[in-house]
Amino acid sequence: MHFRLSRRLRIAAAGALALTAIVGMALAPSLNHPARAAAAPHMHLTCEDNSYLCTEALDSLNYDGQYTGHDEPSVLFYSDKAGSGNSNLYQLTLPKDPPTLPAQDGTGGTFNFQLHPAFWFGMAMCDTQSAPNPGNVTTCAPDSDANIFDDADPSSPHFIGQHPGTAFMEMQFYPPSWAPWPAGNSCDAHQWCAALNIDSLTENLVTGQINNADCINNVTGPEPVNFAFITTSGTAHAPANPVESTLDTFTPNRATDLFMNSGDTLSVDMHDTAEGFQVVIHDLTSGATGSMTASVANQFGQVKWDPNGTTCQNIPAAFHPEYATSSEHTRVPWAAHSYNVAFSDEIGHFEYCNAVTRGRCTADGVHDLDATLSGAEDDRGCFTGAQSTLVNLTGCTSTDADFDGPEYADTWPGTFSNAKLDQQVHAAPIRFTSPLFRAAKSDGDSANRADQGELRNFDRVAFEADLPRIENDTNPPCQRHVLFPSDPNPGAGCVNPPANASFYPFFTTAGHGDACVWQEGGAFIPGTTNTFGGSAATEFGGLLRLVYPDPNPNQISVRFNDFRQVINHNPCRASVEGAGG
Repeated sequence: MHFRLSRRLRIAAAGALALTAIVGMALAPSLNHPARAAAAPHMHLTCEDNSYLCTEALDSLNYDGQYTGHDEPSVLFYSDKAGSGNSNLYQLTLPKDPPTLPAQDGTGGTFNFQLHPAFWFGMAMCDTQSAPNPGNVTTCAPDSDANIFDDADPSSPHFIGQHPGTAFMEMQFYPPSWAPWPAGNSCDAHQWCAALNIDSLTENLVTGQINNADCINNVTGPEPVNFAFITTSGTAHAPANPVESTLDTFTPNRATDLFMNSGDTLSVDMHDTAEGFQVVIHDLTSGATGSMTASVANQFGQVKWDPNGTTCQNIPAAFHPEYATSSEHTRVPWAAHSYNVAFSDEIGHFEYCNAVTRGRCTADGVHDLDATLSGAEDDRGCFTGAQSTLVNLTGCTSTDADFDGPEYADTWPGTFSNAKLDQQVHAAPIRFTSPLFRAAKSDGDSANRADQGELRNFDRVAFEADLPRIENDTNPPCQRHVLFPSDPNPGAGCVNPPANASFYPFFTTAGHGDACVWQEGGAFIPGTTNTFGGSAATEFGGLLRLVYPDPNPNQISVRFNDFRQVINHNPCRASVEGAGG
C-alpha cells in the first residue's frame, strides 16, 4: 500500500500535540493557539480520523499511517456544453424511514442513518492553495475549461501536475433519528438538515510537500473543509473556513437553519454568483427556503499554502466552480473518484456494537467480523442508544473496512421481492432527477448565444464506485497501484461486491420520459423501469485507470481507485418545463 502522505504526516507530528476527537468521531479542537484564546474555541472536521463528511482522497490521510476511506456509489453526469460544470438544478425527495424500528440484534428495520450518514450533490471548485500543485503559477480561472490539465506526459503543456488547485464541493443532507450533531450524524429526532461542504487537500503532489506542521497537526488537518449549514437567511451562523471555525459552525440551530421532513420534495439549485458559489433549496412540500453562498461575507476561505511557515493562516476567499463543462476531462486531480458533477451516497459508516467506552466499541455487535480479520478493526466513532435523539441503538460510524455492516446486506429498499415486507422494514429510496443546467457561452465565445440561460439536460451518465480505493483489509486486498512494485498484479483482489458483502446497492430508474427519477437500492423497488443489469457488478462496470501527479521519477502515479461504466446517453432526462421555478 502507498502511504506517502501518511509517512510525512507521521514525521511532522513527532513531538506535536495529538488531535482530540469529540465523542470519538467528527470534530477536533485546535490546541496550542494562545492568539485565539479570547475567541470561541476552534473546531474543525478531522478528515484524517475517518470523518464521513470528507471527500475521498487518493491516499490515506492519517498521520499515524492508519487507513482512512469512504464508500461512495455515485451517478456522474456529463455534458460538453458550457454551463454544465457550474450550474445544476435537481429535484430530490428525502427518503422516509420504515415503520419498524431498528433492533440491537439486527432483526428490526433499517433506518436511513444506518444506510448513509450523508448523501450529496457534488461539483469541482477553484482553490489555488490546494492540491495538486499549490503555489503553482497556473492560476484557476473560475467557470473555465482552461483549467483542464489531464495529460499524463510531463512534457505536455497540459500535464496533470500543472493542474490548477482544486477543491470539491459536496452539498450534503443528513438523516434524523440517531446521535446528534456536532459529534453524530443527526440534526434532529425527526427532521433532516443540510450543509455546504468544500474540501481541499494541502499537499503538493508534484514535490511531495505538505503544509506546515501547525496547519496539519493543530488547525485544519491535511484535508481542510469549509462548512456551513443551509440557513433560512443565507447567513452562516459561525465562520465557515477551517482555520476560524468554532463549535457553533458545526452545531445545528433551529432558529436559523433549514429543517426538512422525510418525504418532502426539494428543488436544489446550485450555481455561481459574483459573491461565490450558491446553493438555494426550496422545500416544495412545506414552502420553506434555505440557502448558503460560499462567500467572504460567510467567512469562507482558503488555507494558505505555506509549507515552511510556523502558523496556519486563513485567506478570506469566495469559492467558484472550476469548470465550464462537466465532461470526462473535468475532475478533482487529488480525489479517489473521477467526477465533477455527480450524486453520491456516503455508505459503509454504521456497524452494530453492544457496548461503548469513550467512543470505542468494547463488545462487538451482530455480524461484526473484525475479530477474525487482521487489521480490520473499525469500531470507532461509537454512540450508545442513550445518546440518540430518537432510536435506542448502539453502533459505530467509522469506515466499515471489512464490509460486514447492514449497508452490505439485503437491508436496502427493493432488496425484497415482497414489496409489502420490503416497505415494512426498509427505508424508502432516495429519489432524485438528473440535473439540468443553464446554457452559457463557450469559453472564448464572445457572441451572445440565443440559448444562453436556457435549461438543458446532460448528454450522458456514468456509474462509479470507489471500492478499489477502500478494499485494503479484504482477503486478498485490492492491488490498486499500476506500475508499482508492491502491487505486482494490478487489479487482483479488486471486486464488486466487496469481500464479506452479500449485497452492494446500485442505481435504478423509475418513471418514463420527463417523469424519470433515479433511485438507489435493489432491483425490486416498485415502479422500477431500468435496473442497468440488475446488480452492482454489471452496473458499475470495470476498473478505471486514473493518472495522478507524483514526485517519483516518472512524475505520475497510475491507480485503480474506481469501477466505472459510462453510458453514452442520458437514460433519465429531467423535465425542463417549469423546472426554473
